[in-house]
Amino acid sequence: MKVAVLQQVYKSRNYIDAVYGAIFAQTYPDITVYAQIVNDEGRSRAYIAEKYPQVTFLEPGYNIGFSKGHNEMFASIDADIFQLVNPDAILAPTFVEEIVTVFRANEKVGAVSGKIFQYDFSENKAKTTFDTTGVVVWRSGRGRDRGQHEEDTGQYDTPGEVTGVSGAVAAYRKAALESVKMPRSNSYYEYFDEDFHSYWEDVDLSLRLINQGWSIWYEPKALAKHGRYAGSSKEGYKNVGKFARHHKKISERVKQLNYKNHIFIVVKNFPKYYWQFWFRELAMLCYIIVFERSTLKVWSEFRSQLVVMKQKRKFIADHCKIAPQEFEKHLLGGLGL
Repeated sequence: MKVAVLQQVYKSRNYIDAVYGAIFAQTYPDITVYAQIVNDEGRSRAYIAEKYPQVTFLEPGYNIGFSKGHNEMFASIDADIFQLVNPDAILAPTFVEEIVTVFRANEKVGAVSGKIFQYDFSENKAKTTFDTTGVVVWRSGRGRDRGQHEEDTGQYDTPGEVTGVSGAVAAYRKAALESVKMPRSNSYYEYFDEDFHSYWEDVDLSLRLINQGWSIWYEPKALAKHGRYAGSSKEGYKNVGKFARHHKKISERVKQLNYKNHIFIVVKNFPKYYWQFWFRELAMLCYIIVFERSTLKVWSEFRSQLVVMKQKRKFIADHCKIAPQEFEKHLLGGLGL
């Protein structure tokens, strides 16, 4: 199977040697590496070209966004598997080999990720806490990376199905992507939802894959490290004080995208709106009014996109290949606070 390793280069000069050194240390032989330059701060392109001449460059000429940038790569690159690697993600040498083994073993697997640990680039030190072992989603619409902030005690050593994969190190089967692409215009299709721009587009894509009958898989033998910027608060809304302090570290735009896009994954993909969704949204709105009023600036954008999202919901429902009861099996029943 031919694997294309895809990365958007965005202010990533300090990560290049660790990240690209790991990519070119992979034991799987059939790999081609693509770097899409969306921000060349620190002359990352020149450095990569000099030290890693095997890399093929793609240059849109502006910050194209995660969703649109990857869509253009999915559509234009010939490969069986697309392996995404964030600018701050470091793969273990056998990562791609383990991922390909899963795809070969089960033709219904549409996406795979592995056991991803947190990494501190400021100290060049791997942590023993998880970044993600797959994504879990509640009926309330909350999604989070399973195991994030937990110490590894072997609790996620068993491979199996998950509800989603984090886009930081996700691998997608080309055939699966083609089955869920959606028309954006008469001649252009999107895989990741470009109205999301960034954040939650990976969860949205995972749910659309499930609705098309694909399996999302977690493989603990595939190891990696990730220096995440906008992870979740450890205790969520259960500790409002810590949640507020955590959110102060996140940019206003990221908070706006998080708020808008998490609602849209429900609007697009859920077979119905569960009571847990309405309860949690009310709680979130109360929190935002008290602590984060700047997030409400996204409402004008939300309203303008809502009509389009409802159209996408109809498209997904019309093409869905599983029953609502089957989809519900992938959702957790609590509020996910």
